[in-house]
Amino acid sequence: MCITIISAPGKVLATGGYLVLDPAYSGVVVSTSSRFYTAIRDDPALQPNTLRVRSPQFLNATWSYAVNFEPSVKIEPVAANTGKNKFVHLALQHTIALAFEIKGLLAVQEVLSRGLDITIVGDNDFYSQRVKLELMGLPRTIQSLSSIPPFCPTGVQLSDVHKTGLGSSAALITSLTAALLVHLDVISAASLSDNGGEGRRLAHNLAQFVHCVAQGKVGSGFDVSAAVFGSHIYTRFDPSVIQELMGENLPKLYPILSPSNPAWNYLIDNFKLPPYTRIMLADVDAGSDTPSLVGKVLKWRKEKNVEADALWKHLDQLNQYLAEVLLQLSQLHDQDPKNYQSAIKYASSLQSLQWDANPSQPPEEEPVIRALSEAHNFSEQVRAQMREMGRLSGVPIEPEEQTRLLDTCMSLPGVIGGGVPGAGGYDAIWLLICDPTSCKPDQTPLERVEHIWSSYKELTVSPLSCKESLAKGIRLESVDDIPGLAAALA
Repeated sequence: MCITIISAPGKVLATGGYLVLDPAYSGVVVSTSSRFYTAIRDDPALQPNTLRVRSPQFLNATWSYAVNFEPSVKIEPVAANTGKNKFVHLALQHTIALAFEIKGLLAVQEVLSRGLDITIVGDNDFYSQRVKLELMGLPRTIQSLSSIPPFCPTGVQLSDVHKTGLGSSAALITSLTAALLVHLDVISAASLSDNGGEGRRLAHNLAQFVHCVAQGKVGSGFDVSAAVFGSHIYTRFDPSVIQELMGENLPKLYPILSPSNPAWNYLIDNFKLPPYTRIMLADVDAGSDTPSLVGKVLKWRKEKNVEADALWKHLDQLNQYLAEVLLQLSQLHDQDPKNYQSAIKYASSLQSLQWDANPSQPPEEEPVIRALSEAHNFSEQVRAQMREMGRLSGVPIEPEEQTRLLDTCMSLPGVIGGGVPGAGGYDAIWLLICDPTSCKPDQTPLERVEHIWSSYKELTVSPLSCKESLAKGIRLESVDDIPGLAAALA
C-alpha cells in the first residue's frame, strides 16, 4: 500500500515580535524538534474520490469529503461528517485544485480514484500536558514528559484543547499540503531535500496562502516559513502577492503560487543556535489573545508614528546584534571546539555577571565568554524594549508576572538569554541556556531552571520537551522511524 508521510516542525519567534509584520524588519525564528505528521495512504475501502481525514488525538475528529471535478474542483463535506474543520477543508480544496492545474484532470483522478485515508497527529508539546502530569502524579519536568506516550490522546474535542503556542496550525497545514503535493506527484519527495529548491518553495507558497485564508487575514508568515525551512532569520513577503487569492472568485492558483513568481520576496537567512546551548520552552497557565495584542500594538504604531518608529528601529538593531553574536558563537566553536566546550562548561556554573570576572580565565576561552556575555546583555536589552513597547501601547507584551519569572530564571547560572516569544502575553517563555556535555548531577543549567519552574508559586509553569530542530523544516518520514506513529495510524 502506497503511504506518504511528511512532517513539519513547530516554531519559536525568539526576536522580531511585532517587527516581522513589516517587511523592513526581520526576526529570528527557531524551529522545534516537536512536529506535526501527515500520513496519506490509498484506501480501496473508501468510495472513489473520497477523502477521510482523522485526527486520533481528539474526540469526534474524523472528517469525510467528496471531490467533484465538474465544473471545477470542489471539495464538499460528506453528509455524515461529524463536524467542520476549516483548516483541513481549505488545505484539501486548494492543494487538489493546484494539483489539477499542474498535473491535469486524469492524473489527479487516477490517484483519488482509490480514495485517500489521511491521518494527522502532532507531538505532545503542541498541547499542554499539565493535567496529564498531575493525573500521573509526576512533577513538571522534561523527564516526566517522556513518560507520556507519543501522540497522547487529549481527551477533548479539538476546539477545547489548550495549545502551547508552538504554531500548531501552521505546522499542520504545512505537513498536510506538502504531503498531498507529494502523494499527488506534484512535487517529488526528493525535491524536499533541497532547502531552496522549487518543490520546497512551491510547498511554502501554497502553505502560506492556505494558512492566510484559514485565518482570514495575511499574517507575517514566519510560522509557516519555519515549518517549511527550519530555523532562520525571516523577512516577510509583501502581502499583495496573495491579495488576489483572498476573495471569493479565485483566479488560477499556479501563476501566483509558482516558485518562479518574483513577487514572493520573502528572505531566508541562515541561522542556528550555538553548539552546546539549548532552548528551553515553558507553557504558562494563562493564555493571551494574540490577534487582540497585535491589533492594539499596530493601532498604537499608526497613531504614534514617530515614537513607535524610533522604538522599532532601536529594537531591530538590538535583534540584529543578538542574532550576530549567536552566529559568532557557532563560528568560535568551529574554529576551536575544545576551548569553546571548556568555556561553555565554565559559564554553565556561574551567573552571567560573573562570566568575565575571572582573572585566571584562559585567554583561548575569552572570546567565547565575551560573546556569551554580549548575548546575555543584548537579550536583556531586547526584553527591556519589548516591555517599553508594551507600556507605550497599553499591551501586556511582557506582563509583570512574566517579568518576575524571567528575572528569576535569568539570574541562574548558565542562563544566556530569554524572553516571551512572538507577540508575548501570558502564553509562554523561552530561555537559551548553556548545555555542556558533562556536569555534576543536579548542577546543569537545565536542572536548575526546571527546579525553579516546578516550584514557582506565582504562575504555573510547565516545561515543553522540545529542542531546536537541526532538520531543515519539512521532511519525508518513515513510519518505523517515529516512535508511536504506527500505533497512531492503526
